[in-house]
Amino acid sequence: MPTTYDVAILGCGEAGIFAGYELIHKTPGLKILIVDRGHDIYHRSCPIVAGKVTECINCPVCHTMCGFGGAGAFSDGKYNFTTAFGGWLTDFMPQEDVMDLIDYVDSINTAHGATTEVFSTATPEAKALRRKALEFDLHLLQARVKHLGTENNLRILTNIYEGLRDKIDFRFRTPVADIETADGGYRLITDDGEVFLSKYLIAAPGRSGAEWFAGQCRKLGLPMTNNQIDIGVRVELPAVIFEHITDVVYESKLLYRTKQYGDQVRTFCMNPYGHVVAENVEGIITVNGHSYSDPSLRSENTNFALLVSNRFTSPFNEPYRYGKHIASLSNMLAGGVLVQRFGDLVKGVRSNDHRMSKSTTRPTLTAAVPGDLSLALPKRQLDDIIEMIYALDRLAPGTANHDTLLYGAEVKFYSARLQLTTDLETQLPNFFAAGDGAGITRGLAQAGASGVRAARAILDRLA
Repeated sequence: MPTTYDVAILGCGEAGIFAGYELIHKTPGLKILIVDRGHDIYHRSCPIVAGKVTECINCPVCHTMCGFGGAGAFSDGKYNFTTAFGGWLTDFMPQEDVMDLIDYVDSINTAHGATTEVFSTATPEAKALRRKALEFDLHLLQARVKHLGTENNLRILTNIYEGLRDKIDFRFRTPVADIETADGGYRLITDDGEVFLSKYLIAAPGRSGAEWFAGQCRKLGLPMTNNQIDIGVRVELPAVIFEHITDVVYESKLLYRTKQYGDQVRTFCMNPYGHVVAENVEGIITVNGHSYSDPSLRSENTNFALLVSNRFTSPFNEPYRYGKHIASLSNMLAGGVLVQRFGDLVKGVRSNDHRMSKSTTRPTLTAAVPGDLSLALPKRQLDDIIEMIYALDRLAPGTANHDTLLYGAEVKFYSARLQLTTDLETQLPNFFAAGDGAGITRGLAQAGASGVRAARAILDRLA
């Protein structure tokens, strides 16, 4: 017999967690299911992070991407108080409503151990930096940000899990094969044939489930529009080069419009004294970055992404597959993540072990294989990235040094976006979508906020 719930939540990342938290704390008697193909917070352990292997071994389910906390669990925990970046929730609700939700989620994190320290772009030093950036046509976005730290982020999530595990039915290591409509609700069918029924459904599949979720939406007849996809590299350089920026604003979001093509390039996920890491997205190895709050865990380098935003028009409707294809080229060439010195890229020569041994910037991702990014990334995106590096060099001299390291590919996948109401409800009644995998957020703050928004819509109907 199928197990029946009041609310089923598909995915246990930031959106799913805070949806469940809101539901059970506001209405303790609800019967809630949260299902995820990954592990609980105690059993998520990437073999690379654990020091068992030096490169990705393609685990059947990626511990870095799946499980309680989702992809954000092993991030460096940047929490941005802004609607200027981190998603598109303002397409569905007023800005002040989004900010209220972001602040609310932050209050929950703080109650579970998050720092109260906030970096702001409203300080005199930040304003001076913003003026200086504008001299070089670089636009520093304004936002407050908390840096939770990779190690603290896990501790916060563990505390939240401990408060929920006896109140919500968590089903880990349970991949869902199909979403179906049922009388008065929805049916989730697992890979093993188990069936869960619920009146309300919140789909929060996360980035690793975005492509699967898009397929389910098409099967259910839900209209979708193409979302953007971001393609680029992760830059690693000595931390001293960006210290005058990261000491002031920590997470510096700098936008630049290239002169050659008019494309937008942006910095993303700035990690002072951080580490470059690999992650597995459905069998494709991409690159990311972490940083710790504990000084003893820091490196001498800073890393950040440079991403070129691409938005496609009809008749093309598979941006997710396009991004995976780009990332797979670097996998084909390097067996995983590819790394190249900036000077070698500009000269048109491949980085190799001999050239890398002469580099004054030591890579923190030692498993990355030296190679040639021009064989993996499209020319247009690579031209954009090179132009952006030279622009950043004027604000942070040394960015365009010969030994600056570029890792590829970094690709941010977002599902095609559903048509949603202001409550984030799909065209199917009582079926809601939230988080990065639903194509409406890209980051901890707005993902958590979206989960709370969907949960409150359900609570209103249950009242």
